[in-house]
Amino acid sequence: MQALDLDLQIADSLAADAATLPTSDNFELWVAAALAGRKSEAELTVRLVDEQEIRELNATYRHQDKATNVLSFPADLPEHIDIPLLGDIIICPAVVAAEAQQQQKTLTAHWAHMVIHGTLHLLGYDHIEEQQAVAMEAIEIQLLAQLDYPNPYQCPH
Repeated sequence: MQALDLDLQIADSLAADAATLPTSDNFELWVAAALAGRKSEAELTVRLVDEQEIRELNATYRHQDKATNVLSFPADLPEHIDIPLLGDIIICPAVVAAEAQQQQKTLTAHWAHMVIHGTLHLLGYDHIEEQQAVAMEAIEIQLLAQLDYPNPYQCPH
């Protein structure tokens, strides 16, 4: 059994009122899916922010001055600190909603993808190089399929 301590923070005042946000149970399910077989216990924060906050974070840490869907900040703990802290996932609900509409995906499926994607980053997966991207995308596709969501990299017909 997996021990998961998920701190869900809704820092986006517009999103806080939105009925379109996933439930805390959804977030836990998606994070747990990404952790399964990879981590037996984990602590992390999922923070939902507005476009301005994610744009500032993206500009500061990735040098890209634009709002983005998800950012992951893995915990950088000294080796002698033995706690299961993975880090923080920052998600912008407005960007996720706009992308889901543009890509003709259900909002829930896109949320699931963003949470799984962000969690995999916290576990050390990346997609900078093509080989890494192929491996990470394959895991995402598999995890989403296990949760009955379609392949996020295939365009709907």
